[in-house]
Amino acid sequence: MIQVEHLTKRYGPKTAIDDVTFAVEKGEVLAFLGPNGAGKTTTMRILAGSLPATSGTARVAGYDCFDQPMEVKRVIGYLPEIPPLYTEMTVTEYLTFASRIKAVPASQIANAVDQVMQRLGLGEVRGRLIANLSRGFKQRVGLAQALVHNPPVLILDEPTAGLDPKQIIEIRELIRELAGSHTIILSTHILPEATAVARRVVIIHEGRIVAQDSQERLSARLRRSEKVSLMLKAPPPEARDQLALLPGALSVQQEDANTFLVEAELGRDLRDDLARFVVARRWGLLELKLVTITLEDVFLRLTQEEPASESVLHSASQEGDSDTGEVQV
Repeated sequence: MIQVEHLTKRYGPKTAIDDVTFAVEKGEVLAFLGPNGAGKTTTMRILAGSLPATSGTARVAGYDCFDQPMEVKRVIGYLPEIPPLYTEMTVTEYLTFASRIKAVPASQIANAVDQVMQRLGLGEVRGRLIANLSRGFKQRVGLAQALVHNPPVLILDEPTAGLDPKQIIEIRELIRELAGSHTIILSTHILPEATAVARRVVIIHEGRIVAQDSQERLSARLRRSEKVSLMLKAPPPEARDQLALLPGALSVQQEDANTFLVEAELGRDLRDDLARFVVARRWGLLELKLVTITLEDVFLRLTQEEPASESVLHSASQEGDSDTGEVQV
């Protein structure tokens, strides 16, 4: 549904994005994740047809964003980081206006506005001036203008920026509800945002994509060993040293009086051996769990540790998707 290949945007000597390539399948929600200034908004603007690229190609629903910008605008709903609201209008007036400029047939405008307001919970504020709405309701109105013509593709740039925790949860839930019936790409620098609404993420850093895959596969690629967290009720003083003698254990760290982190070589699961070891010694097994790499760990490693990033990218180039030629990390 969205196909981006070797996209580059330069502002004089400054390169905002460099050789960006990724795809979004129909009905998928993709999180475009990166720190502030990484190139997320530039990419979103190019996809929305509001900014030309220096080189490369971008297609949305089969239309070229550069050669067919009007066709692209008809099939997308775009929510910039700052919603494009006319605050002197009421919610109904604004959404009616948005319907007209998005070429909704005149006979269907009233119904389209009613449906999108019901979908986004705007009925109670339909007659209020947008200037008098809370930040959360303004964000909903911005999302409503992106949805009012029922586009197959949604491009959302930092959709929860500036919202309070309750409003963030509400917007995330709305995005999840839209998945499947719409193809969605959303940019964010908030890690929980990516895991909450998207199964697959693209991580961009300093204008270049450093990884793209599901969180699970990214974690698996970067994991260098297996770690098990062990919580004991009554460990003896020598527990750490004894655990280190367990066959397959590479190292043991004592995190507090009752918790130990046992590391083994990649692919080796020590949970069964650890359980037997502890129970036989009557140390009181309270908890035993694998420690996984979180998206935060992946993000920090790829955006702060250059050698790690290069290693992962090199590995991916050897193991990329042979059908698409796309580098998968």
